[in-house]
Amino acid sequence: MSTKDFLEKDYYKALGVSKTASADEIKQAYRKLARKYHPDANKGDASAEARFKEISEAYNVLSDAKRRKEYDEARSLFGSGGFRVGTPGGTPGGGGFGFDLGDLFGGTTTGTGSAGGLGDLFGGLFGGGRRTQQQPRRGADVETEVTLSFGDAVDGVTMPLRVVGEGVCPTCRGTGAKAGTTPRVCPSCQGTGQSSRNLGSFAFSEPCRECRGRGMVVDDPCPECSGSGRAMSSRTIQARIPAGVRDGQRIRLKGKGASGERGGPAGDLYVQVHVKSHPVFGRSGDNLTVTVPVTFPEAALGAEIKVPVLGGMPVTLRIPPGTPNGRTLRVRGKGVRRGDGTRGDLLVTVEVAVPQKVDGKARAALEDFRTAMNGGNPRDELLRRAGGS
Repeated sequence: MSTKDFLEKDYYKALGVSKTASADEIKQAYRKLARKYHPDANKGDASAEARFKEISEAYNVLSDAKRRKEYDEARSLFGSGGFRVGTPGGTPGGGGFGFDLGDLFGGTTTGTGSAGGLGDLFGGLFGGGRRTQQQPRRGADVETEVTLSFGDAVDGVTMPLRVVGEGVCPTCRGTGAKAGTTPRVCPSCQGTGQSSRNLGSFAFSEPCRECRGRGMVVDDPCPECSGSGRAMSSRTIQARIPAGVRDGQRIRLKGKGASGERGGPAGDLYVQVHVKSHPVFGRSGDNLTVTVPVTFPEAALGAEIKVPVLGGMPVTLRIPPGTPNGRTLRVRGKGVRRGDGTRGDLLVTVEVAVPQKVDGKARAALEDFRTAMNGGNPRDELLRRAGGS
């Protein structure tokens, strides 16, 4: 991204937020737009893909507090007339100094949409050393979303994720030069990116005017990245989603974000997880839950029944005699896989199934049972206590 692009692009407008928007408001706006314009949801729609790249570029800058501050400072300074766009060595005008934008921000902006910032300007003027932009720089963090089946969330899964973010320009492979050409070492600064000026009583260093602080001169810029060596791109990675991930959880995949600059490490990939519901099983922490119907005789007399297990063969569960409706029994080790390799439990809630129609021998048996109860009423104690209050 060129310095001109950095100053002219309105990232706040791209995300539809105000300049005073909080970090949470920026994140929410990005997620809403990312879902709408993600290439996977707009197959073959070039305009949607371009829009997705635009909002991803904006989020890469505004989601980072330091880069957002630099961006705001740069636009404020440029828009206020404090510095004018001119040629190297221009004369003062309009109450400002005749710095070229390349001198102010180090020429071509590299990294994740961040200019060098005001600190680089004054550090370069009076620090007497090489500018910090010449050092390795970590790549930007990237965010995406994924929807998992219930089973994949419980057991973990390796799946392809499409990631859109800024990285090395695929056309020039990061050199900034057009195909068939190569950058050359700046003859003025000998590749340091700095030049010294003597003002009589003192001397100071400033970004080299010929290479604009890069240390290299690109005579024929790459048409894709305008010589910056960076471009928005889309790639597919194989990502391991850990076992036991929950709906709404945000997980971090280290080193899967945007690539770094000048040998710097890659950023991280943050994945917002959505988990589909299951028609049979539920979840409570590391435990799975299931409701199993039993007959009245099974609940009253006790029984051994088969209960389902997620992703495995049914297991046998013993129902104790006199088990009431709603009691929860535990099957150990059949729940959610934990990070240490152990599993939670399967919680089985008993639901006594009442037949909708009873006739013949079944009805006669129930009548005999009622008679055998000797007129006992299970509500007698309840009525006694209610009347005594």
